[in-house]
Amino acid sequence: MKFHKEGYPTLFATLVFSALFLVSSNVWFPQWLMLLSALICLVILIIVLQFFRSPNRKIHPENDSLVYTPADGKVVVIEKTFEPEFLKTECWQVSVFMSPLNVHINRNPVSGTVEYLKYHSGKYLVAWHPKSSTENERFTTSYETKNGKVLIRQIAGALARRIVNNLKEGQAVKQSQEMGFIKFGSRVDIFLPLSAEIKVKMDQVVKSPLDVIAELK
Repeated sequence: MKFHKEGYPTLFATLVFSALFLVSSNVWFPQWLMLLSALICLVILIIVLQFFRSPNRKIHPENDSLVYTPADGKVVVIEKTFEPEFLKTECWQVSVFMSPLNVHINRNPVSGTVEYLKYHSGKYLVAWHPKSSTENERFTTSYETKNGKVLIRQIAGALARRIVNNLKEGQAVKQSQEMGFIKFGSRVDIFLPLSAEIKVKMDQVVKSPLDVIAELK
């Protein structure tokens, strides 16, 4: 198990806070309260370590017809909808909700060329809110593939305050490679052609890059 580089600032801040808190506890608190403070600091440290973990997972060979989930989490939306920002057409939308307990690394769902990137500032509604896709802070990425366009939208949640996207427009990318990170609870929307065959069900738990979201026809 590795620790993701995005977690180093948070880990450093947690260690500094814990050290200062424990020193203060030793001076001002009775022994039982000092021990409780140490336990609380340990729990916080474990939460930070598990949140930013980067597990070793088997990467499948590239398959142009498959769309792998870009994120760990639970499937909370499967519906036909109109994508107004870039595709401007009716699509399948599959949304994956990432709880604070999930791995928060995002990976390319397909191989192809990055043709569109756009960051939007916004609100911090809970990630499962119906308007979070259009009103929350978010980052949209569209891929041109051999089998059509696939668009994903990284969405910040109520706790998330930073979306990382490492891609550039015009960049050729490979399926399952890391493309970004969202800190502390969030959601990823995947928009697919109507001809795609959806391979997941509502409330299904998926892991990136292991599980297939859809097959492109």
